[in-house]
Amino acid sequence: MKFPFFFTVEQQSAAVLQRLGKFARVAGPGAHLKLPVLERVAGYVNLRVKQLDVKVETKTLDNVFVHVMVSVQFYVLPDKIYEAYYKLDNPERQITSFVFDVVRARVPRIKLDDVFEKKDEIADAVKTELREVMDDFGYGILKALVTDIDPDPKVKEAMNEINAAQRMRVAATEKGEADRILKVKAAQAEAESKALSGKGIADQRRAIIDGLRESVDEFQRSVPGASPQDVMNVVLMTQYFDMLKELGSASRTNTILLPHSPGTVGDLTTQIRDTMIAAGQVGHGEAT
Repeated sequence: MKFPFFFTVEQQSAAVLQRLGKFARVAGPGAHLKLPVLERVAGYVNLRVKQLDVKVETKTLDNVFVHVMVSVQFYVLPDKIYEAYYKLDNPERQITSFVFDVVRARVPRIKLDDVFEKKDEIADAVKTELREVMDDFGYGILKALVTDIDPDPKVKEAMNEINAAQRMRVAATEKGEADRILKVKAAQAEAESKALSGKGIADQRRAIIDGLRESVDEFQRSVPGASPQDVMNVVLMTQYFDMLKELGSASRTNTILLPHSPGTVGDLTTQIRDTMIAAGQVGHGEAT
């Protein structure tokens, strides 16, 4: 059963009542009475926050065309329901027009790379402009956001190539520095290895000389009348036979033995002695 003098209003809504075609009052959420025949509900106003997405095509300072997506959140001011209902026939179209105006006035003064960095400034400009204008029409602007900036596909591809080239340049620089460090470390390691090898050889030769000296002294004490030359001949002969023994015990060897006799050791001893005498004479001549 319908009651012509009774009506209800939903939460977050407001009803606009007219009396004989003239605005009478605004009714909030709940149950209300109206004068039959004289009053009628002209319409309802939604007080919830709405969002409008506006896509604007414009160009930047460096003549690159971009699509800028701006999301505007707006609502009806509770104390200006009359203005919101009667002054604007289509608030979304009005907001869209102002978004186009602000974006196309701001973005052409900014380069493409800076548009991404200054999107918050663009959004604040849209919000400020809309708030000043829409307040007179009974609408409040809660937030304006630049949610997307989409350049031409060819421009995006070029930007990606530039970014990739920069990263490759950095990678090449780092790789070159790493190779340089490896080469320096390898050279240092080789130098240290050679130094240690030389020290080892020197220590080895020093130990051999000390051993030979002790052998000569011990031989002279054990065999009266033996000269150092006799001792050296015995040592060389011993080393000669040790060398032959090692060659014979090896299962595989690339050593080639020429025909010779043990007497060759005596010739080798003579050559060594003559060389040492000549070296001593040269050193003595340089000293004088």
